[in-house]
Formats: sequence, C-alpha cells, structure tokens
Amino acid sequence: MSSPWLDIPLEDYEAHMALPSVGQASMLAEQLAKLIVQHAPSSVAVMGCAGGNGLDRIESTCVERVVAVDINPDYIAACRARYANRLAQLDLRCANVESDGLRFEPVELIYAALLFEYVNPAATLATLKRNLLPGGTLAAILQLADPQQRAITPSKYRSLDALSCAFKPVVPADLCGYASAAGFGFVDSILMHLPTGKQFSLQKFELPRQ
Repeated sequence: MSSPWLDIPLEDYEAHMALPSVGQASMLAEQLAKLIVQHAPSSVAVMGCAGGNGLDRIESTCVERVVAVDINPDYIAACRARYANRLAQLDLRCANVESDGLRFEPVELIYAALLFEYVNPAATLATLKRNLLPGGTLAAILQLADPQQRAITPSKYRSLDALSCAFKPVVPADLCGYASAAGFGFVDSILMHLPTGKQFSLQKFELPRQ
C-alpha cells in the first residue's frame, strides 16, 4: 500500500508544523536536543526525518554520526541539500522503517517522533532493535488521542488532509507492550502539553546489553 507521505510536499508539511495553531516543529526539535544532552550519544538515528527538522541542533555536540531515514525521496533530497555539508558523517536513507531490509551501522540513540501512528509498531520495533546498539536508547514521541481535537490540525495546507485516514493513535501502554515483546526495557515517560491543547508522550526504552 502506498504511503500518503509520498504525496505531501515538504514545504506544505514544514509550514503546517510551524503554524502557531500546530506548534509541533519546535517541540520535536527541542526534544531531540534535550535527548542528546541527556544521553551524550556519539551516534544518532532520526526516523521519519522529513527535511531534517532538529538536525541543526546536532552541530557542535558530542554526536559524530547521524543516520536520517524517511520514506519520501524528496524529503531525503532536501535533507541532503541542507545538512550534507554541515554534518560530516550524515548517512541518509530513503526507506520504509517497517522493512526488514533497512540496516545501517547501529547507533546509540534512535529518535522516533510521531512515527508509530503511521506504521506497524511490531514490525517497526524489529527494525529499530536491529539498528540500535546494546545499551542504546530508543526515544519515541506519541500524540495522545483527544476526542475534542482532530488528529491532524486543520490548516490551509490541504495536502495534509490525506494523513487523517492514515493516522492511527497508539496508546503509550500498548507501545510499552510492543517494545517489551521486541526485547526493549522501559526506562521512563514524560507527558508534554502544547499551548494548542494537544498532548504528547515521550517514552524511552533501552536495549539491554548482551
């Protein structure tokens, strides 16, 4: 089945996420920056990287190698144009994160923000486990379901309307169950509130050392 993400122009997605009524672009970038400060990884993978939101926060940190993955080749091309000359070891992959063919040199931190709502959690966690070093951290951000709000905030960028049918909310407890079954250990979770009223859960898991 074709992904709706293949038909959404990057400029629409980025403009939508930056709207005051959405306010998610800055939140996602800030959480990545905080995770790097907290865990001091030398290698990071950003799953569903789009045009590279947050990668500017990686410069001048402990991170030596960055893997950025997205299903949309146009997003990857934009990410390359923006960051290939700024991040010395930037490994860009155009791939489906559910595929068992996605393999790269394992990293110490994987950042999967607003990803699990669009994928099969079990298949995706198998991919992430394969590409995470033992002792490494998986950080996932979930958008919490709210009957008072539409999953995709309405905006003038109508191409994003296609995401409404693809978006499937994931309950944090369910993600914990999937992660445990995949071999991850739960670390902690943080509830985040945006001024827009939407709530998000940042969950951290660790891959046990062998």
